[in-house]
Amino acid sequence: MQRAHAVEFTVLAAVWGAAFLFMRVALVEFGPLPTALVRVTVAALVLLPLLLWRGFGMLVRERWMKIFAVGVLNSGMPSLLFAYALQSITTGLTAVLNATVPLFGALLAWTLLGDRPSRSRMAGLAIGFTGVALLAGGKAGLRPDVAPAQALLAVLACLGAALSYALAAAMAKRWLVGVPPLAVASGSLLGASIVFAVPGLLAWPTIAPSAKAWAAVAMAGSFCTAGTTLMYFRLIERIGPARSLAVTFVLPIFAAAYGMLFLGEPLTVWTVLCGAVVVCGTALAVGLLDPAAAASRRAALGPAASAARTPPE
Repeated sequence: MQRAHAVEFTVLAAVWGAAFLFMRVALVEFGPLPTALVRVTVAALVLLPLLLWRGFGMLVRERWMKIFAVGVLNSGMPSLLFAYALQSITTGLTAVLNATVPLFGALLAWTLLGDRPSRSRMAGLAIGFTGVALLAGGKAGLRPDVAPAQALLAVLACLGAALSYALAAAMAKRWLVGVPPLAVASGSLLGASIVFAVPGLLAWPTIAPSAKAWAAVAMAGSFCTAGTTLMYFRLIERIGPARSLAVTFVLPIFAAAYGMLFLGEPLTVWTVLCGAVVVCGTALAVGLLDPAAAASRRAALGPAASAARTPPE
C-alpha cells in the first residue's frame, strides 16, 4: 500500500470511528430512533447535491425500490441498532462488534450463495464468533448500572446491525451491479431517511435537544456517514475491496480511544483480548489472512531463495 493510500486509510478509520462517539453524545437527548433519523437525513442532504450534479437522479428514480431497500438495511437499521446499543455498552465494544460485518458476509456467502469456505476460513468463522461469545458473556465494556439482560440485548443489537450491513452488501451485489457508487450511497441514504421519517418523528423527544446534541448528530451524519461513504468507495477503487475492508478492523482502535478521552470510558484487558480474537477470526474468514496461500508462497520461493544464497562456483 502506497503512503498516500495508507494515510487515506487511516483517516477513514479515524473519522468512521468517531461516529460512535457522536452518536453516544446525541442519543442522550434525542433517543435512538430520532438519532438514526437525523443521522441518515443529514447524510442524504450532503450527498444529494452531488448526486444531481453528476446526473444520477434518473438512475435512482428508475431503481428506487431496490436502492431504498438496500438503504434501510445498510444505513437505517445499523444507525438505529448501534444507537440503541450505545445506551448500555461502550463505544469501543460497539466498534469491535461492528468489525464482525465481514464475518457475517462470509457466513451469508456460505449459507445463501453456496460459496463453501476453505478450512482456514471455516476456522476463522469459529474463532470470530467465539470472540463475540466471550465478549457477550463478560462484563467488560458495559456501562455502569446496566443489567446483564440489557447488556445482552445491546450486544445482539450490534450483531443485528452487522448482519444488516452484510445483507445489504449481498443485495447490492445482486441488484445494483453497474450502478455508480454515488448513486447507491446517496439513494440508499435518502430511502432510509424517508422510511424512518414517521417513526422517528413519533419518537421525537418532548424536550428540545441542545445545540451540543444537534452538532453531534450533524457530525455523525455529514463527516462520519456521507464523508466516509465517499472515502470508502474511493479507497475501494484505488486499493481494492479486500484491503479496504480491513478498515473495519482498525476503526475500533479509534473508537475506543475517543471513548476514553472524551467520555471517560474504561478499556479493559478482556475487551482488548476478545476484540483481537474477533478481528483475527474475521480476517481469516474473509481471506485477508490465508495460511495455506502463505505456505504455498514460501514453498515457491524456497528454491529461488536457496539458489540466491548459494554462491556461484
